[in-house]
Parts: sequence; structure tokens; C-alpha cells
Amino acid sequence: MSPTEVPQLRVRPLVELPALAEVAAGMLSRPKAMVQLTLEEARLVVARMGLVGFPAGATLLREGAESASGHMLLILEGEISVDSESAGGPDAPLALSVLGPGEIIGEMALLDGSPRAVSCTAVSAVQAAGLSRKGLEELMAEHPVVAAKLVVVLATRIADRLRAVSQQVQVYAQLAAESHTELSRIRGAIERSGTR
Repeated sequence: MSPTEVPQLRVRPLVELPALAEVAAGMLSRPKAMVQLTLEEARLVVARMGLVGFPAGATLLREGAESASGHMLLILEGEISVDSESAGGPDAPLALSVLGPGEIIGEMALLDGSPRAVSCTAVSAVQAAGLSRKGLEELMAEHPVVAAKLVVVLATRIADRLRAVSQQVQVYAQLAAESHTELSRIRGAIERSGTR
């Protein structure tokens, strides 16, 4: 197995656990988008999801992974750390955020099939509901309106994350500019003290 692959996990159909399936449906139907899923529509999505568990420290998604990019995960329990190795390096990945119950990860790769953009690691034990590309395709064939609403929900979440990252970049740019100004001030002070 290459370092960018995630091991195969044992997946249990989420509908086999009705209470947990209802929690997932409730999470998917929360009003977050202009178009949202009703509870009944969310149940149709949940019927195509599988339950997976990860121990603390496990990698849920690995940045750059191509072979394991055909699914997304809805976090039901636990917390995950979202990190970028490309931004911080393999030995010191840049921590982007910590996500918990109700958050979705892997939706970009589910929609476009591209390699994973970030790595996600379980901070604590995690239970998640996974939707595969095959499950999404089945939903599109059997319930196209629900599938379209789900895609809008996912696109809205992606847009929200993009806005948050944009704000982070603005903060980093401001900090870099302030650091540059302070370094210039210190260099000027050193040069002036050296000429006296």
C-alpha cells in the first residue's frame, strides 16, 4: 500500500442502526443552505450510507490520495483534525481546523473525483457515515431531485469553507505585512546604531 492510500474499512449499512441513522438524517437536514433537505429526503440519503469507525490517531482521509477519493464522510461522533502537508510539510503539517459532529469531509473528491486536498486525522474515536460515489449515483438515478438538493447542500458547505479559508489567508497576509514592517523597523534601527 502506498503512503497516500487509506486502508479499507469495514462498513456497516447505517440503516441497520436506526437511532444513529436518524441522527445522521437530522444532521443532513439542518438548515444551512438556500436549498435544504427535508428529514424524509435526508433519510433517502442515509439509506445509501455506511457506518465506519476510526480510533483516535487514525487517518480518515490522506492528502493526495487518489484511490480512496470516491466517498465523503459525515462525522457523527468525535473530532477530527484537518491538516495540509503541502502547506506545512510532511513533518509539520499546517493545522487548518478541527471538525466535529455534523461536519462533512471529503465532499469535494466525492463530487469531482480529484485527489484529496487535505488530510483528516481522528483526534478522538470517530464514528462517521460514509457516502460513496456509487451511492450518490444510485441516488441520482432513483431520486434525482433529492440528489440535486444534496449536491447544493454540499456545494454550500464547500463555499462556506472557502470563505473561512479566505478569511484565514487575509489574517495571515496582515500578519506577514506587520512582521515585514517590524523587521524593516528593526533593520533600520540596527543600521542607524551601527553608523553612530
